[in-house]
Amino acid sequence: MRGKTGSGVRLAVAGAAMVALALVAGCGNGSTGSNSSSGPKSPAPKVTADKALSAKVPAAIKQAGTVTVGTDSTYAPSEFLAADGKTVQGFDVDLFNAVMAKLGLKAKYESAKFGVIIAGVESGKYTAGVSSFTINADRLKQANMVSYFSAGTWWATKKGNPSKITQDTACGHKVAVQTDTVQVDDITARSKKCVSAGKKAISIDQYEAQDQATASVVSGKDDAMLADSPVVAYAVKKTGGQMEKLGSIYEAAPYGYVVKKDQLAFAEAIQGALKELISDGTYAKILTNWGVQDGKIDNPTVNPSVTG
Repeated sequence: MRGKTGSGVRLAVAGAAMVALALVAGCGNGSTGSNSSSGPKSPAPKVTADKALSAKVPAAIKQAGTVTVGTDSTYAPSEFLAADGKTVQGFDVDLFNAVMAKLGLKAKYESAKFGVIIAGVESGKYTAGVSSFTINADRLKQANMVSYFSAGTWWATKKGNPSKITQDTACGHKVAVQTDTVQVDDITARSKKCVSAGKKAISIDQYEAQDQATASVVSGKDDAMLADSPVVAYAVKKTGGQMEKLGSIYEAAPYGYVVKKDQLAFAEAIQGALKELISDGTYAKILTNWGVQDGKIDNPTVNPSVTG
């Protein structure tokens, strides 16, 4: 769960790290739309507005017509930049576009660092945050959240696992993780247990973008990485067999759309749109189109009860 800690979580897109991953992968980089296989199997299904649901949208948002969305576009296949380096794409994007269309609205995506998006929603800079946010107690204190997907943490290592690392034998190994994610808390706690047991601490390499963490594993700089399950599955696929999944998925939790704390009515309208998309099959089509159907949920909820 890219659920980042505190206010934000995320395979990144641009700069030297992207180039590095493209070089080591040998088949396009792991997070951008550099070739056709980086995107969905087919175009996103078209969605028509529901008048009853549209009527539930707060007047100011309805009048604007376009919802400004803050997103960390470095987290393939959830949200990442297309080959033009500008257009944000991913299953999160296709699904939220469908939600907005059901409400008679359009979405405009603005790339931002993960850790500042929720604050941006609360300040009014963004109308919503869509960035694979794991729903947790800290975030629920800051904003309204609407569940729409379920993801867990997964590990990955270089093909063949040359360092013989496992989730339970990581002491003394070098492990990559993206900053501000729940995975940072995870690996930090594991390292403390190593030290308490008289073993070497885990050497934790934190990267601002997930593609940098992926590249570090492919290059052999780090022995393994951990990230949200759909991101790891996508990274393994996009690195052309140079990485492999390690262990199994654990600690599954819901992703949530982020809406300002005083916009409960808008959150409820989003929930209603999601329920319609689930009912008419559009939701399943979008997830299947991106190969992330294992994360589907049946009952989107506004501010669900969570622990941690």
